Amino acid sequence: MDAKLPEAAGSRQPSAIRTVAVIDIGATSIRMAIGEIGESGSVRTLDTLSQAVSLGKDTFSDNVIRKSTMEECVRVLRAYRNIVEQYRIKIPEHVRVVATSAVREARNRLAFIDRVYIATGLVIDPIDEAEVTRMTYLGVQSYLRNEPALVQARTVVVEIGGGSTELLLVSHGNVIAAYTFRIGSLRLRKAVEAYDAPAAKVQHVMASQIQRMVDDVREQVGSDGPVEMIALGGDVRFAATQLLQDWRPDQLTRLPVNTLADFTARLITLSDDRIVHRYHLSFPEAETVGPALLSYVMLARALNVENVLITNTNLRDGLLQEMAVGQAWTQEFRQQIVRSALNLGHKYDFDEPHASHVARLASQLFEQLQSEHQLDLRHEIVLHVAALLHEIGGFVSHRSLHKHSMYLIRNSEIFGLGKRNLLLVALVARYHRRSAPQPLHEGYATLTREERVAVSKMAALLRIAVALDESRSQRIHDFTCRVEGSRLVISIARAEDLSLEQLALRQNAGLFEEVFGLRVLLRISR
Repeated sequence: MDAKLPEAAGSRQPSAIRTVAVIDIGATSIRMAIGEIGESGSVRTLDTLSQAVSLGKDTFSDNVIRKSTMEECVRVLRAYRNIVEQYRIKIPEHVRVVATSAVREARNRLAFIDRVYIATGLVIDPIDEAEVTRMTYLGVQSYLRNEPALVQARTVVVEIGGGSTELLLVSHGNVIAAYTFRIGSLRLRKAVEAYDAPAAKVQHVMASQIQRMVDDVREQVGSDGPVEMIALGGDVRFAATQLLQDWRPDQLTRLPVNTLADFTARLITLSDDRIVHRYHLSFPEAETVGPALLSYVMLARALNVENVLITNTNLRDGLLQEMAVGQAWTQEFRQQIVRSALNLGHKYDFDEPHASHVARLASQLFEQLQSEHQLDLRHEIVLHVAALLHEIGGFVSHRSLHKHSMYLIRNSEIFGLGKRNLLLVALVARYHRRSAPQPLHEGYATLTREERVAVSKMAALLRIAVALDESRSQRIHDFTCRVEGSRLVISIARAEDLSLEQLALRQNAGLFEEVFGLRVLLRISR
């Protein structure tokens, strides 16, 4: 499931001090944070709670959440709901509950979500990997922007979860790429159990599983200069409490990799019972702490970092930050999405000047024709990204280029865009030429009516934008749109000859006329 695209920046602003709650249903625990959002959008955490659960153990073993685990989660969430009421949080929009891979991958996730709603009234949103990385970015954004060591560096932000590993590659404060690997501490634990390895070989078995992810990360990050690594997650924070006497959770603190490696080697040899009694962890935490720490150590060594940076930032922090701005995409965040799309375009050797210009034209059309398409401003980024990537299919073949573009986009990762939003981008790019959307087309048939209408409107706008740069000279910059009866008149200033663009419009404006009922006319304004 993919959350709706947030509204455009500035569409909603904090108006008063609010007390809000966010709940994160993870693979090994359910955590809640109560926060106060100030009039300026500042966030102050008032309370945090955590309760161990076994969701991941169920899902990653049998793909089903057991009834006993389901009822245990209901018990925890009822208690959290009571605390929410004690804080007098009564507006539904002031409580957000999200679930990650342990719920998202369970075959009976809908039964679980319904059971929780019936018992507690809480609505669970199973967020996908892209939204998790978006929240991660919001949580660490201030460090990336303000820490001198990170402002001018390439930084890898990584969190080893129970079911997956989320990774952001950031350069000079800009997100270069976001990756999700289906390997997590609980999955690693299950792999070790499947091998039935003796205690002396546990670390070797885990390391062999982790190495494939490490090799992928090293290839993606490259070797262009030094790298900083920020390690997030409860397991590495636990290590910091044990190894750093002066650790302040609200700051970035350096933990030597060798120190972390020695601690991890000792920890992995201990049984779960010994870990629970020695370090006062819950049994679910004891099961995952060794595999998670070993993953951090191997990643750090592969990236040649001497210290990992540790902070108390977590998914709840990102959720609170998003609630503070009313789920708005700031201009800075929008630019991060665009940069990620541009990096994907570079990977497939796209015509960047043409693609970027078509994207700008498409955004101008979107803005000037707001009264006609009546789409939310949140769709503008979908159109913009589709315009940037509409021709990357040429990397495969210029024959059926539009279909290849759809395939490449749909099977890639763009920072900030979940699978559902990525499908919208892919379809808009697919329909930039040739046939109009058809019910039997791959992907299109899975859309809701509202999504189908939006795709048709955005594809129609994209076709006009592509036609306006038919010469690939980027000579059309400024234009005005005006509806005259049954015609849309696009007036171009300071143009000498538009015969090429007029021909392209006659060939490509059919979808626009079909969707909006307007014939398109291109005119030179004197």
